[in-house]
Amino acid sequence: MTMLGWCRRLASWLVVGACLAALVVGVLLPRVAGATPYTVLTSSMTPQLPPGTLVVVRPVDPEQVGTDTVITYQLRSGRPEVVTHRVVALRTDLTGQVEYQTQGDANDTPDAAWVRPEQVRGELWYAVPYLGRASTWLSPDRRAQLVQVAAGLLMLYAAAMFARSLGGRRKPATARESAAVLEEVSA
Repeated sequence: MTMLGWCRRLASWLVVGACLAALVVGVLLPRVAGATPYTVLTSSMTPQLPPGTLVVVRPVDPEQVGTDTVITYQLRSGRPEVVTHRVVALRTDLTGQVEYQTQGDANDTPDAAWVRPEQVRGELWYAVPYLGRASTWLSPDRRAQLVQVAAGLLMLYAAAMFARSLGGRRKPATARESAAVLEEVSA
C-alpha cells in the first residue's frame, strides 16, 4: 500500500470514528441514560456554554437542586421553550414549595421569574461544544434527507466492495494457460 493510500485510509477511519463518537455522545448515551440533549442558542451562559454547545440534561430530584446547579427549565410549565441557567438563590413560597432563582453566567441580573420544580427538565450532565450546531442545522426534513443520502452512499460502497471482491477472486492466467485455452477453443 502506498503512503497516499495509507493516509487516505487513516483519514477515512478518523472521520468515521469522529462521526460515531458524535452519535454516541449526542444521541445514544443520552437515550440510554434517560437524559435529553438540547442546543444552547444564546450567549447567556458564556464562556462555559457558548452558543452551539450541545448540553445533555438528566432528570434531577428537586431536593437535589441547590445554588450553583445548572438546570434546564421550561419558561412556562407545559410549553416546549426551555432555558439553561444557573440557580443563584432558593426560596420557599407560602405553600411551602421551593422555588429557584436563575441567572445566565453572562447576565448582570437574575431572571425575573422564579422557577417552580415542575418546570425543571433536569440538571446539566455534560456539554459538548459545537455539536449542537449540527442539531440546529439539521431540521427534521434535512435529517430525513441526510439519512437517505447516507443510506444510498453506504449501498454504493457495499456494491463497490462486492464488485471488488468478485474481481479479486479470479486468478490471473499465465501465458501457458492462456495458450492451452486457445488451443482447446480452436480445436
